Amino acid sequence: MTDGLSFEALALPLFEPLYNYARWLARDAEEAEDLVQETYLKAFRGFGSFTAGTNFRAWIYRILRNTFLTSRSGLRGTPQVSIDDDPDRFEGLAEETTPETIFFSRANAAALQTAIEGLPLPFREVILLSDVENFSYKEIAETLSIPIGTVTSRLLRARAKVREALRGSK
Repeated sequence: MTDGLSFEALALPLFEPLYNYARWLARDAEEAEDLVQETYLKAFRGFGSFTAGTNFRAWIYRILRNTFLTSRSGLRGTPQVSIDDDPDRFEGLAEETTPETIFFSRANAAALQTAIEGLPLPFREVILLSDVENFSYKEIAETLSIPIGTVTSRLLRARAKVREALRGSK
């Protein structure tokens, strides 16, 4: 119990937002479900180490994000392969580049850049620090002098706004 609240009282209201965040990270509904399930299991097991009076939402989101990052691609870690280990496998990759693939790559990058540039500053700075500079939530919070929960909220909203902008640009 923390401040009179049980794990369930703190965690259950966050189920849907956690799933939405996991879905965005994993880009797959089943992987997102597994990711949220593993997050809740880890959070439940570690609830005794949660510090009363701190931000539970930031704590559980950090568990979700760390679980995802540890797994690299949702819940299935993929081993890194060096080009030097299997040069034949990577030999033809550059040849598959066509004018069409270059065009679509540039168009997608331009649409993404436009979507990010269109965000209000509080959202733009959080998404850039997180997704471009690879700052942790704690580093973003310290850099912007805002609570970690605010970082999480702004980042989720910024990503949602970018998705909406990209859907509108099609």
